[in-house]
Amino acid sequence: MVDSSKIAALSKVAKQMVAPGKGILAADESMKTVGKRFASIELENNEDNRRAFREMLLTVPGESEYISGVILHDETIRQTMANGKTFVAALQEAGILPGIKVDLGLVDVGAEKLTTGLEGLDARLKEYVALGATFCKWRSVITIGEGMPSEENIRQNAKDLAAYALVCQENGLVPMVEPEVLLDGTHTQEQAETASTRILTALFEELRAAGVALEGMILKTSMVLPGKDSGVKASPAEVAAATLRVFKKCLPAELAGEAFLSGGQGDVEATQNLNAIDQDKDLGWPLTFSYARALQDAATKTWMGRSENLAAAQKVFLHRAKMNSLASLGQYSSELELDVVAGASEVATATQD
Repeated sequence: MVDSSKIAALSKVAKQMVAPGKGILAADESMKTVGKRFASIELENNEDNRRAFREMLLTVPGESEYISGVILHDETIRQTMANGKTFVAALQEAGILPGIKVDLGLVDVGAEKLTTGLEGLDARLKEYVALGATFCKWRSVITIGEGMPSEENIRQNAKDLAAYALVCQENGLVPMVEPEVLLDGTHTQEQAETASTRILTALFEELRAAGVALEGMILKTSMVLPGKDSGVKASPAEVAAATLRVFKKCLPAELAGEAFLSGGQGDVEATQNLNAIDQDKDLGWPLTFSYARALQDAATKTWMGRSENLAAAQKVFLHRAKMNSLASLGQYSSELELDVVAGASEVATATQD
C-alpha cells in the first residue's frame, strides 16, 4: 500500500501528464529500434546520431504547448546535448516532465511473451529519481492468435505490471502501465475487443490487489483495432465505439487518465482515431496520446540526419503534436493537415536537389 502522504503528489503529476490538450512523447526506443528508423533515412546508428535525433525531437520551440512529458531511454536520460545541457534539464526548463522506460525487454514463454525487469527495479528507480525522472513506463506485449492470449499470460503480465506500479509509487514516481495488444495478426476487431476486455479486467484486479493508488497512475494501452493482416480497416467511428465499450466496462472512475499508444498505426490514422474517441464528452477520464512513431516519423524523414533540415523537421513535429493535441480535445479536422504537407514536400524537393 502506498503511503497516503505520497498519493497527493503522485496524483498531481499524473493530472499534469494528461492535462487538457496535452500528450506524452514516447522517445524511449531501444538502440535496435532507432537503428531501424535510421536505416530508413540511411543514417548510421551511433551515439552521436542518436543524441542529435533526440535533440531534434526534444528541443522543439513551443513543444510544451502540446507535450506534457517525454518517456526517455536509459541512454538519453544520462546524455548531454551539444550545448552542454542535459536532456533532463532542457525538458525541465521547458516545463515538460521527464519520464523513463524501466522494463528490461521481453522473453518468450511458448508463443507468448512476458516482460523482464522486476529484479533490481527499486535500486534503478532510486537512481532515475536522482537523475530527475518524475514518471516511468513498463510495457507488456500481448498477442491475439490461436489460443492467445492465454489466461496464464494475461494474469502474469497483469501481476508484473501491478508489482512494477507499486514500486514506482513507493519511490514517488507515477507509473505508466502499458499492456499493449499487438496489431500484428489476422484477428477481427471483435476478437480484439474481447481480448482487451479480458486484459484490462485482470489488470485492474491485480492493481487493486497490490495496493496501487489508481489516482496516481496512467494507463497506456491500445485502441481496439482489427489485426493489420485481417484485410479489414476499421473506420475511426468503429475504432471509437469498440474502444469506448471496453473502457466503460473496465476502467475505474478513480484512474487519473489514459494515454493511447499508436501501435503501428499511420500518423494521421492515429490522430483521426483519437479524435473520434474524444468526441464522447461524458467520459470519466482524460483520454490522450502517448505516441512514438506516429509523432516522430514525418519529422525524422524531413530531418534526414542533416543539421540544415533541423528547423523544418521541428516544424513538422510541432504540427503533428498540435494535431494530436486537438484530437485529444475532439477538435481535429483533416483540413488542418494541408499546410504542413505542402511545407514538407518543399523540404523534400530541396533536399533531393
